[in-house]
Amino acid sequence: MSEPARRDPTPARLSSSSDRVFEILILMLASIIVLVFLTSIYQLGKDSWPALTHFGLAFFTQRTWNPVNNTFGASSMIAGTLITSLVALLISVPLAVASALFVAEYAPKWLANPVGYLIELLAAVPSVVYGLWALFVIAPVLGRWQITFFNPEFPDRLALYTKCAGLWADNKTTLQCFFVPSSGAGRGLALAIIILTVMILPYTASVARDVIRLVPADQREAMYALGATKWEVISRAILPYARAGILGGVILALGRALGETLAVAMVIGDSQDVLRSIWGNASTMASVIANQFGDARELLHRSSVVTLGLTLFFLSVLVNYVARLIIARLTPRGIQ
Repeated sequence: MSEPARRDPTPARLSSSSDRVFEILILMLASIIVLVFLTSIYQLGKDSWPALTHFGLAFFTQRTWNPVNNTFGASSMIAGTLITSLVALLISVPLAVASALFVAEYAPKWLANPVGYLIELLAAVPSVVYGLWALFVIAPVLGRWQITFFNPEFPDRLALYTKCAGLWADNKTTLQCFFVPSSGAGRGLALAIIILTVMILPYTASVARDVIRLVPADQREAMYALGATKWEVISRAILPYARAGILGGVILALGRALGETLAVAMVIGDSQDVLRSIWGNASTMASVIANQFGDARELLHRSSVVTLGLTLFFLSVLVNYVARLIIARLTPRGIQ
């Protein structure tokens, strides 16, 4: 009986060595990401150290930002960042999910593809274009509305504004006065929220549309076989399965909103005073960095601006970490 033919061991050794090289290459590339992360923390921490040692935790609690007197407090910028981002997210998420459901479940194919393309196109528009559009189109509309509010023909409105103006003069406000216009220019916190809503909407909408399309057809057909309506199929079979992916798109949009710089800096008014009204001028951490970093000559001023960047950095990391925990809990079992 002839002996069985022996296999050439060369291909196996070649495959093993190739896998090893590929493994080392992937490890090096992953290490570069970690190195960039640690280097960023080190550099930001180093440049922020003078401000942190001089002001301590008061930097994050006091609201006075005065480069002339070398007094810096970031509470108003932190509040502006959180308000603009969260309110814009609150407005954009229902619109984004609704548009994703329309494109994926209701619209015919000849309409779904162009609409989906137009939604994705919003994400490609440069920030400066959004800023200019807000200044030339939306701001005049808001300005006219604010001027109408001050019209003496409306005594109730005028009395309310007079009451709120007295509170604002004492750096006080109420929930009612927070929604009363404080100027007639149109620029301010409300305009920043509107433009952020438009800018982050395509991120949630695109991810939600793709996730909804990945829901197995068997789930839809099973619900229809039980006599479910279209809404019951969406609410009980599609959205529960796709909720983790939709939340991922929401967090992606929140990250964009937290770090958006140019468009917000153009429309928010760049005021570091206490936030008195949603229609008044305000500032975010990103807008202050953009407006003041180039002009910060004093060590303490420059260090304070960099500390805003460090705060924004850790805020983004915290948001992503919390999002991963939430997504892990919402992901259906078996598809982790």
